[in-house]
Amino acid sequence: MNNGFTCRSCGHGGGESVIDLGMQPLANNLLTAADLEKTEPRFPLEVFVCPACWMMQITETVPPVELFSDYVYFSSFSDAMLEHARLAVESHEQEFDLDGESHVVEIASNDGYLLRNFVAKGIPCLGIEPARNIAAVAEERGVPTLTEFFTLALAKEQQPADLILGNNVFAHVPEPNDFVAGLAAMLKPSGRIVLEFPYAVKLLADLEFDTIYHEHVFYFTLTALRPLFERHGLEIFRVREQPIHGGSLRLLAGHKGEHEIDSSVPTTLEQETALGVNSTEYYRTFASRVGELRGQLRDELLRLRDAGKRVAAYGASAKGSTLLNYYGLTADDLEFVADRSPHKQGRLTPGSHISIVPAEELLTRQPDYALLLAWNFADEILLQQQSYRDAGGCFILPLPEVKIV
Repeated sequence: MNNGFTCRSCGHGGGESVIDLGMQPLANNLLTAADLEKTEPRFPLEVFVCPACWMMQITETVPPVELFSDYVYFSSFSDAMLEHARLAVESHEQEFDLDGESHVVEIASNDGYLLRNFVAKGIPCLGIEPARNIAAVAEERGVPTLTEFFTLALAKEQQPADLILGNNVFAHVPEPNDFVAGLAAMLKPSGRIVLEFPYAVKLLADLEFDTIYHEHVFYFTLTALRPLFERHGLEIFRVREQPIHGGSLRLLAGHKGEHEIDSSVPTTLEQETALGVNSTEYYRTFASRVGELRGQLRDELLRLRDAGKRVAAYGASAKGSTLLNYYGLTADDLEFVADRSPHKQGRLTPGSHISIVPAEELLTRQPDYALLLAWNFADEILLQQQSYRDAGGCFILPLPEVKIV
């Protein structure tokens, strides 16, 4: 039955709703006080799954130029991201024999947090980053950066690459066929593509609904991706789960027949089939389970308020925006949101309009509890905020269950 939904990957008409998060503001559209005098734009945020290729995707997209041309997320403010990038570069350099004659391209290279490791090793590289403000920071760090959106047309103009990297960008692209065709066009015959993205299997299992926002058009399983790559002459030859961002998948691909297929590919496909990824029943309980989780957190916050406790939040993240708005939390519920990034401090959270303050304010103001919105970096943040915890402060982890630590 065609309900107006058309899959952006395979073109199938009709799909099944996975979760409807209502009308949401843009997750990284942090506000100033002056912005409150204007109507804040909101857009539908609903995820469907295609019953033909099993690609999960939001139903309505926002033009990328509105989302990414001027951006507030700088990867370098996360120690965990920096270390993850450093280890990845070490691994790629050794396994793929990269040297001064190689050429590495990263799509959505952000502030150069990853490519600067290649620069330090004398391995030629290029970043492709559409956000002008962030690309400028990368250039200052010595990372050659092209300030453009990656498309097939742009790929055809570039020097062929031995290695193409894309960390947390693939899910942002509204035209996946153009993107994958671009990868194929820019890749040398024996080159490799390495993409990382949040893994939809983890999202569904651990109720990571806050990974859903307008920047993330897609939520990938290997089952859904294999036909997309094959459509453009590419072959996925290895996958590995990564602990970053609450559970990600690192996918390696190349031109068909160029690389031996690792056992991880059929194994992962078998595991997904066993879970039921290729059946609509697999997706049908997600929304109700998230609804139960929402009730648990709201009840806990009400209990703390009735007990006279002060509650703030930590991490003005995009995922935090989804959670705050879907749960209906505002400045009446949370005193402030603390964050390390100076690019976010002094602004207000989208939709919920909670003040964002420096991370140090958590210890200075010492609320009894802090809702950890950036839960995907929990280990790092709990360590950084040990002084706050030693002084009696506690963090509230919002998922996969409400937990106080």
